[in-house]
Amino acid sequence: MVLNNADHYPGAVKLDFELFKSLLLDSIPVILSYILQNSIQTASIIIAGRLGPNELSVAAFSMMFAFVTGWCVALGGTTALDTLGSQAFTGGVQKTDLSIHFQRCVILLWLFLIPVCILWAFVEPLLLSFGQPLFLAREVQKFLRVLVLGAPGYVGFESLKKYLQCQGIMGASTKILIIVSPINLVLNIFLVHYTPLGVLGAPLAVSITYWLCFAFLGIFTYFSGTHKQNGTWGGFQIAAVLDLRGCYEFLKLALPGILMVGTEWAAFEIVALAAGRLGEVPLAAQSVIMTTDQILNTLPFGIGVAASTRVGNLIGSRSPRGAKLAAHAAALLSVIVGAVVMTAMMLAKDVYGLLFSDDERVVLLVSKVMPLVASFQIADGLAGSCGGVLRGQGRQHLGALFNLFAYYVLALPMGITMGFHAKLNLGLQGLWIGQVVALFIVGIGEYCVVWLVTDWDLEVKKGIERNREEANRRA
Repeated sequence: MVLNNADHYPGAVKLDFELFKSLLLDSIPVILSYILQNSIQTASIIIAGRLGPNELSVAAFSMMFAFVTGWCVALGGTTALDTLGSQAFTGGVQKTDLSIHFQRCVILLWLFLIPVCILWAFVEPLLLSFGQPLFLAREVQKFLRVLVLGAPGYVGFESLKKYLQCQGIMGASTKILIIVSPINLVLNIFLVHYTPLGVLGAPLAVSITYWLCFAFLGIFTYFSGTHKQNGTWGGFQIAAVLDLRGCYEFLKLALPGILMVGTEWAAFEIVALAAGRLGEVPLAAQSVIMTTDQILNTLPFGIGVAASTRVGNLIGSRSPRGAKLAAHAAALLSVIVGAVVMTAMMLAKDVYGLLFSDDERVVLLVSKVMPLVASFQIADGLAGSCGGVLRGQGRQHLGALFNLFAYYVLALPMGITMGFHAKLNLGLQGLWIGQVVALFIVGIGEYCVVWLVTDWDLEVKKGIERNREEANRRA
């Protein structure tokens, strides 16, 4: 489906309200998908935690480490498809160009997993060097050695999900996860509590689950009428996929994408580790806040995925005006959603902690930190939606630079100082003040880039050149 005129692309030159409505409808299944996907690991942690506090610590720490060092390769690396895939779908010389980008994505990210798997398999010395207890370091290494089995399945699922999203099939992964999530629950209960594996049953269950996700989504894709109608699958084309120039162009987008995702996640995990040094009550309150924030983060992230696909499609169809409208509609949607979430959090701040703990000290501390988390919901929304726009354009490096500056130059030093400095002694509130500052810098900064310094005609020209170069490499 090669479109050279914006009038042929739904939503390209229609009213902003129609774009807004379309983005909202595209965002909902993506948001549900990421909520369900997060529940896979959350369920494993909870079920493993029933064995005892040590097992809970091992499972939670291992999953956190897997997120920062492994899953960000999949989530960040596949952002290259937000650019290459979405633009190829509407502007590729051949409609099967999208499948070449998808296959290249899977193969290269599987190769990226090799050093990750080596790290996981021999992580004990690293954890010991960071002052972690011997028991925790040893058990986390065992846990991750089992979780390695599921890493290729996770990458495959994320890549195939993006391949479908690039062509407007947004809800496929949600349907698969609705089926697989209960299977994951049963597998975890059985392997953890009814086999000698114990806590190691959790990573095995998660690994099986991710391979099931990949396999079931592959089956769905094969039988999908929309996918067949789009005609984007051109069979396995190894020579084209492994073309060195094509791989280089993919990595130019994938590497900053990994950095863009990984730097933000790592910053929040550093805050979590720092909170552990504040004492039992701040750590418990931090767990409540982090769990809540991870769930809420799926909202702007889902809007960002929908925005990246829409903007990339419109750039591919050579509609600078449509892409610009889509970018602003995504930003507006994220602000509205962020405002609603912020209001709800402020109204519930005094009682929200009771959902997680009966300890009055924990509930009180949660109520003090909650306004800080509520305050950055609009900024987080802008960061999510505008980050998606940047990915659709192929400017992942800007998102990575914003994150590096905001979190590691300003927010973390500021937050840790405010949290631990003897004179300030703001504790957990100080740590989160730093995160508030970071998200406002990232959100407003990325929106200013999209709003003020984006030449949409130039972005369309870049998209045309990307698609032409991909075609020339196969000529």
